Amino acid sequence: MSKIAEELRERMAKAVAAFKKSLVTLRTGRATPAILDKVCVDCYGQELPIKQMASISVPDARTLLIVPWDKSLMPKLEQAILKSDLGLVPNVDSGNLRIQIPLLSSERRVELVKMAKKKAEEAKIAVRNLRREANLDLKKLEKSKEIDEDTHRRKQDEIQKLTDQVMKEVEQVLAVKEKEILEV
Repeated sequence: MSKIAEELRERMAKAVAAFKKSLVTLRTGRATPAILDKVCVDCYGQELPIKQMASISVPDARTLLIVPWDKSLMPKLEQAILKSDLGLVPNVDSGNLRIQIPLLSSERRVELVKMAKKKAEEAKIAVRNLRREANLDLKKLEKSKEIDEDTHRRKQDEIQKLTDQVMKEVEQVLAVKEKEILEV
């Protein structure tokens, strides 16, 4: 019985972690190597993320420095960044790529907040789906007479409390990201 609750807790934690990871890729006015996590480069006959073919550092708050391990891949790196939907323009600087993170316009900030809210809603939907699955598992246990009705009700309340707790965590993470995006 506690196996259902433990598995649910673990799966909900994974949903929140995935939500946090998706928020990291949203570009704010601050430089962070995670911005480039989704950008892949076609090299050696396969698609590789930039972090697997170069070191990415942050020399200052609005600059990313990419130092490729194989300098011959510089044009491909540059093209991949330009083609990404990040709106970043890399500058070749003595065998390295420098990316200046531009300040965001107020319209772009509002757009990014909407994207963050959409990702939060997706995370909440995932959590609600996990709750529904756990409740169905409880119902099956009750029908097979493994648990009685009172235990079923009590466990259902526990599942709801856990769901509420996770929903609150998603809201808190969203609030922090919103503040970060809207910060000038």
